[in-house]
Amino acid sequence: MRKLKLVLLIALTVMTNVTVGAFAQTVRDSSQKIFINAKGGIHNHAGTKLGYIDKNDMVRDNTSKELYFIDKDGNVIGSDGRKFGRAKKNGSYYNINGENVLNTKDIDKEKCAILDPKGHNFGTTHKNYKLHACAAHCYWLMKAKEKAVKKS
Repeated sequence: MRKLKLVLLIALTVMTNVTVGAFAQTVRDSSQKIFINAKGGIHNHAGTKLGYIDKNDMVRDNTSKELYFIDKDGNVIGSDGRKFGRAKKNGSYYNINGENVLNTKDIDKEKCAILDPKGHNFGTTHKNYKLHACAAHCYWLMKAKEKAVKKS
């Protein structure tokens, strides 16, 4: 009887750890996803609007403050003139060190997935905003990390 209780306790412990680990991974991944709709609205996974892409291809936050733009050579330039990385026409995004950070992959006629180099999904974008998809994701991820550092 003691052995049976011990085996059940161990099984319950393992199942609890697996469930909690899977839940933590889901929460972490979904908090980093963004979506860009056909009108250029940029939203997080919860549907909260983060900003938008205006008619001049400038990315702005909800208060219309300029955040960044992509120049004719694909350089992602912050409103302060700082270069963040490079967006290529195929939807790939490279950081300032030239490392491939994110890519896009067609899902259907209108949508593209935003993927890391290992193929993990970080959101979707309308095909019209393929160039902005990875840059926008990286921008808001960078801002979230800066905010977290300031809180610590």
